[in-house]
Amino acid sequence: MQLHTEKDQKEIKKHGNYEFPVHISLEKIQAYEQNSFPWHWHPEIELTWIMSGQIEYLVNDKKYLLCEGEGLFGNSNSLHSGYMVDKKDCTYLSITFHPRFIYGYENSLLQTKYVDFITTNESWHSLKLQKEIKWHQDIIDQIKNIHRISQTPLPDYELQVHLILTIIWQKLYQYYNSLPASEQQPQKHLTRLKDILSYIHIHYSQEITLDEIADHVNICKSECCRFFKKYMKMTIFEYILFLRIQNSLPLLREGESVTKIASMTGFSSPAYYGQIFKRYMGCSPSRYRKDRMEDATELL
Repeated sequence: MQLHTEKDQKEIKKHGNYEFPVHISLEKIQAYEQNSFPWHWHPEIELTWIMSGQIEYLVNDKKYLLCEGEGLFGNSNSLHSGYMVDKKDCTYLSITFHPRFIYGYENSLLQTKYVDFITTNESWHSLKLQKEIKWHQDIIDQIKNIHRISQTPLPDYELQVHLILTIIWQKLYQYYNSLPASEQQPQKHLTRLKDILSYIHIHYSQEITLDEIADHVNICKSECCRFFKKYMKMTIFEYILFLRIQNSLPLLREGESVTKIASMTGFSSPAYYGQIFKRYMGCSPSRYRKDRMEDATELL
């Protein structure tokens, strides 16, 4: 399974629909290529509950180790990614919902006072929900309730989900509203990070220099490197290689030649592509393609 994004890393996936903008899904980290899902963002809020195992979860500049029974609040538009830990699978529930599901109509008091207060503050991009903290556990219990009622939906299922998410939002609001005023000031780093990611995604198939990336966001090269590594937990060129390998996978499954794929995804030679591919995927490109074709044949 692959996660698909636009050039600015916005996820291409429907999280419910306009009438009911909620999506509830059971996920396994092992189901993703490279046992991880790459950096992406979406306007929806995301609640995660770890059902078994553990996962390394990154949100903006914060890294979490989430273990069984714990959860995470991910704010609207936050960049996030997840990785397998110790080569062991992790099963988790993901609930994504658009903020308007809480506030109803644009510019209502519910939006301006209770929802925008949280969603527009980039410093509140995420919160680990721990079992030892009572109000955190209360939220986790409500997430479990949503999972339970989603298994056998009753006629008033949508209303039940709305009531539960509103209770969760109230607890989040009470927490953030209780913080000192100094912690309620928004930060303005996310736009710069998205600009860098967007540039890389547009130009990954070409030769990209650090000078070009730094110039694009009007900062010096050293600050560009420091800034990117702080938020992404990897260097710019590690990310470019990761992205190139990710984008080569569907081309391999479609039967393109290794030589052509290397050229299409920005590698200087097929040999270098093969070397980097093995580093990330643990096998050669041709072996990967053969295995995936065999898997597809077995499903027919």
